[in-house]
Amino acid sequence: MQKREKVGSVASWSGQELRGMFTSATSWLEKSASDIDALNVFPVPDGDCGTNMLLTMRSAVEEAYHASDRNASAVAQAMARGALMGARGNSGVILSQIFRGLALGLEGRKSFSGNDFVTALTEGAMLAYKALTRPVEGTILTVAREASFAAQSACAQSEDLLSIMEATVKAARDAVANTPALLPVLRQAGVVDAGGQGLYVVLEGALHYLKGEVEEMQYRRPQVVPSSIPLVSRIPAAIEKEEPYGYCTEFVVEGRKRLSLERIRKRLDNKGQSLIVVGDENLIHIHIHTFDPGKIINYATSLGTIHQIKVQNMDDQHKDYIEMIKAQAPPADIAIVAVVSGEGLTQVFRSLGVTATVPGGQTMTPSTRELLQAVESVPQDRVIILPNNKNIVLTARQVPGLASKKVEVVPTETIPQGVSALLSFNYDADLEANASVMREASSTVKTVEVARAVRSTKIGDLKIKRKQSIGFIDGEPTSVGDN
Repeated sequence: MQKREKVGSVASWSGQELRGMFTSATSWLEKSASDIDALNVFPVPDGDCGTNMLLTMRSAVEEAYHASDRNASAVAQAMARGALMGARGNSGVILSQIFRGLALGLEGRKSFSGNDFVTALTEGAMLAYKALTRPVEGTILTVAREASFAAQSACAQSEDLLSIMEATVKAARDAVANTPALLPVLRQAGVVDAGGQGLYVVLEGALHYLKGEVEEMQYRRPQVVPSSIPLVSRIPAAIEKEEPYGYCTEFVVEGRKRLSLERIRKRLDNKGQSLIVVGDENLIHIHIHTFDPGKIINYATSLGTIHQIKVQNMDDQHKDYIEMIKAQAPPADIAIVAVVSGEGLTQVFRSLGVTATVPGGQTMTPSTRELLQAVESVPQDRVIILPNNKNIVLTARQVPGLASKKVEVVPTETIPQGVSALLSFNYDADLEANASVMREASSTVKTVEVARAVRSTKIGDLKIKRKQSIGFIDGEPTSVGDN
């Protein structure tokens, strides 16, 4: 595969490259969001950290596409506003402050140097700490700080942005690996910090852009930084206990007059936990864990107009998270490894009894090595693989000859076929019998899909115009129309 020409060795960069770095970072984070969700045990074990950070990144990048790509300051300002407006959860709001730091550090600059980027990254790390009334080490804050320190040290040797980012990413990874040593709840759970892992993935995605590896990213998957204790090997009592958490409450306030962040922080400081108040005198984002969200929202309405209101019952989220973790434990003597794309489908397949998932689909084909690693990672000695895409079936069929376990491949070519196969699985039957029944069940399924054409083209006898609807049966285009 041809790589895009790397951009990390030039002397200065435009807004287009800045936007490209974080577009790449968002794509990289998307592949890892569900893994990060599974790490989420602090401050509340509710399993949504990766998703929240991804939604924040998407909002930042979407706003960046409305700015002039020739102006680095304009792109940075747009990303900061997008992140502030779209920030979700504790880690998302903290991430928005890193974007705000980038905007402040690059203010007024049409292009930027490696030194400028380091200054901006350092500013972002400082703002992230200031956002919390009670910052905790062993979290995304620690990772941001250590990454910025490494960036400063690297910049003292060379202002080449690629070299700086390589040092930054390495430091972020090391800091993530060390988070269990700083935060007891992580050490007890045997995981690294979810927010820190998310920031590491974001920085790694930006590095891939500078290396010109954007096209290759779809063939790889970000790796969760290992802690010294096996990941989710058990559910600690501290996480599973029936402790009330209240409501995660957050919103954006557009002030009727100048807003004082310090005054608002003092007013809300004793109203809940995990308080974050960020923004400026015109627009602020408030995040708090409270048992009385109504009082918080009523107070906010006295300050101005409120937007993006989100109130989530964290006790419900916690219960769902515990069930998700329990569902990951192997329930039978036969493991099922499925190739799926996206958090939603991953949860569906987990709920149907899948032991392990490998990210993949039409535009992201996993390698034989990735499938083999998934097979070898499960504790069972008998494994069934569901490729769920016709382009992955051949790859999956290489695994039985390489694995140390007995492996059967059920050649599912679509997600509905995979679901049908899972519904026919019998926990009391042996490997061969299950594989046979699952093959038969999946073979009877017809999959109908409708997609929107992103460009004009011709497939066989079908002439397709941009924005037309294309009908597929079992992956083959069969019709096209305007509705």
